[in-house]
Amino acid sequence: MKSLKGRKIKSALMISITVIFTIAALIPLFSIFGYVLAKGLPALNIDFFTQLPAPAGEPGGGMAQAIIGTLILIILASLIGIPIGLMAGIYLSEYGRNRLGKIISFLTDILIGVPSIVVGIVVYTLLVIPMGGFTAIAGGVALAIIMIPAVTRTTEEMLKLIPNDIREAGLALGLPKWRVILFIVIPSALRGIVTGVMLAVARVSGETAPLLFTAFGNSYFSTSLLQPMASLPVQVYTYATSPYKDWQAQAWAGALTLILLVLLFNVSARFLTRQRSS
Repeated sequence: MKSLKGRKIKSALMISITVIFTIAALIPLFSIFGYVLAKGLPALNIDFFTQLPAPAGEPGGGMAQAIIGTLILIILASLIGIPIGLMAGIYLSEYGRNRLGKIISFLTDILIGVPSIVVGIVVYTLLVIPMGGFTAIAGGVALAIIMIPAVTRTTEEMLKLIPNDIREAGLALGLPKWRVILFIVIPSALRGIVTGVMLAVARVSGETAPLLFTAFGNSYFSTSLLQPMASLPVQVYTYATSPYKDWQAQAWAGALTLILLVLLFNVSARFLTRQRSS
């Protein structure tokens, strides 16, 4: 009886400790979101989403061009980074038990730790200078480079969680390995892969430093990939460091819009994967 009572006490103690640390981990998240919501919500209006920035010192205006530019840059980076990351992750998981796989894995680990500003400088040297100016393409490439290692590592780890028995069952039925991977292994790990991809997209959505060296910014609407393009992170940075209170208020609204955009990506990914699994 004493042993059973002692185990119950220890169990209750450990559960209490885990609950306390969970709450401690959530406090910064909700504190940041609550503070940004309180600061940014008053500045959100129709003009913010539909108007171009007002001249310096004048009230009003919005960040319509930055919102559109952010979406274009994210789509461009995703078109480049997600396929490369997925293919690299699949290779490392299913075929990477060789020297090439070790090299790719090592380079992926290094690339994950490279500061984003370094990526921006490299892309500035390799693309911006040869092309003769800042472009949306350079911004998309910079964000894609940041995205690739995260997608690669997530895809690899999710595929490794699938038991080998499933692969062997498919091979035993006479299916070639590529079909087993494409139609059995990947669908089994799809939810984790999509979640990892969305986390990678969420990370690059708020990057500022590489865009300062590549896409730079634009006060007007621009959909040309060969011209500078506005983005919410750069616009928020510019407004937050300005001496004008109206711009500072819009910077908080831009930060809130970024958070809501990332939240939308994550909710959409969970919904799509849930629909697919059902």
